[in-house]
Amino acid sequence: MSSTPQSPRAARAPRAKVPDTTRRSARSRAAILDASMELVGEVGYSRLTIEAIAARAGVGKQTIYRWWPSKAAVLLDALTAVVDDDGYAAALPDTGDLAADLKEVLRATVDEFTDAAFEAPYRALAIASAADAQLAAQFNERLQEPGLAVYAARLRAAQRAGQIDADLDVGLAVEMLLGPFQQRWLARSGPLTYEFTDRLVEMCLRAFTPRGTP
Repeated sequence: MSSTPQSPRAARAPRAKVPDTTRRSARSRAAILDASMELVGEVGYSRLTIEAIAARAGVGKQTIYRWWPSKAAVLLDALTAVVDDDGYAAALPDTGDLAADLKEVLRATVDEFTDAAFEAPYRALAIASAADAQLAAQFNERLQEPGLAVYAARLRAAQRAGQIDADLDVGLAVEMLLGPFQQRWLARSGPLTYEFTDRLVEMCLRAFTPRGTP
């Protein structure tokens, strides 16, 4: 009994492509993070909802809940991604001029904290953290502590160079330097300007000067 031969073209027929779920998930995740950042700036944290984020991102809310337990968790991941991309936790410049280096970085921080795209989600998380201990711990660990660490590293380098007091409590010194900035920004008690941060650096460095230095 003869059989019908298969044509070479049919033999080489391509298989149906298998959907790349990893790539699709990455796109959905990026869309969700972007949507949360956009919406918190438009409507504020109190009116931000998982449903609104899902609608803006073009996904089902079940997709969001599969990856995140709450809108705060979504926003925290979104802001962490932005901070990481911007190199926020990179080493501070070390030109040998501590005052100039600190002024440069704090001026850049003024620009960042007066940019609505960054300021709105950061403020939302800072305020929400005040009422949520678990969120506060994550906010501190992922966003605040890495930034504090790079300031501390720069001050320790200045200690080794004899530019600031060898007995200085570096952790406390960082709080002295950044605390007034954070308070002014959070309480909206005054404008964040280059003049303000320059004066802040100058005042702090006078306090950090090695003992016996005129």
